[in-house]
Amino acid sequence: MKIDLTDTTAGDINKALVQGRRDIGTPAVGMVLTLVIVTDEENAYDALKAANDASREHPSRTLVVIKRVSRSPRDRTTSRLDAEVRVGADAGTGETVVLRLYGEVVEHADSVVLPLLLPDAPVVVWWPVNAPLDPAKDPLGALAQRRVTDTYAAEQPVRELSARADAYTPGDTDLSWTRITPWRSMLAAALDQVTCAVRGIEVEGEEFNPSCELLAMWLADRLDVPVRRSLSSGPGLTAVRMETTCGPIVLDRADGTLATLSIEGQPARAVALKRRETAELIAEELRRLDPDDTYASALRYGVERLNTAPDKATSQEAAEPAAEPAPARKAAAKTAKKAPARKATAK
Repeated sequence: MKIDLTDTTAGDINKALVQGRRDIGTPAVGMVLTLVIVTDEENAYDALKAANDASREHPSRTLVVIKRVSRSPRDRTTSRLDAEVRVGADAGTGETVVLRLYGEVVEHADSVVLPLLLPDAPVVVWWPVNAPLDPAKDPLGALAQRRVTDTYAAEQPVRELSARADAYTPGDTDLSWTRITPWRSMLAAALDQVTCAVRGIEVEGEEFNPSCELLAMWLADRLDVPVRRSLSSGPGLTAVRMETTCGPIVLDRADGTLATLSIEGQPARAVALKRRETAELIAEELRRLDPDDTYASALRYGVERLNTAPDKATSQEAAEPAAEPAPARKAAAKTAKKAPARKATAK
């Protein structure tokens, strides 16, 4: 069921939600949280579809905030709010309100969203694109316990990781981090099977993919070993190679679907490691609303610290005592020849 409201208010939207539930015969509210999606018109459809699919696991009230660009000075001074209320089959297992903001109200989206939040329920804000530099200080982000961004959608994804680290606040998370959950689980399980020490790691993946950097930073942060980042043609992450005292451990996924885990002394085995859809990523993030300390620690490790393994030749030279310069060696030899030999005196 869809209800279109033009030039409306938050109060009229709430009344439409109540009326819509009554019309379809479900007056009770069974949602567990409010999901606020802040996006543009171009990406609204895909984001809303992912949220509806995720609502099968997490019934929620979904508020889609679309800030429309005003083309003329007169339009910028004229505020208007249009809404589309969806209940029943058109809204997954929850409720959906699509909010289109025009004019000055664009700068005050939080005043529109606040009356529509479910009472006594957690709030999650998700920016599929164009996330603010500091989500916690954004007016909408300040309303939420959990703030979801996606550095993969940024123009410079790897550089965006540094900005996210500088502005991190407990409750922030990134879908680029969520994408590597299966990789982290598989690598942790592989290390649990051996009693070897890890000496070095190589993470291979396509260029400008922040998930590759986050996985490398997580490994370097947790294992305290040098991690080298190498490039491949993708898709996404393609391989992780760990050099251990017992031999190599390799997790290789060349096709984006099926991976091969190889451990020294054990037969290679195939493991399912497919690339997941956005709906699965959002559903995973909605399972936990507490701060992700592991993500924070990996993020703060820093991209610039990758690929900083010490050179073997340099390490060897540093370990050996410095050799004397050639002139010093010659002078020492001449002094030794001129010095008279001392006779041992028997006592």
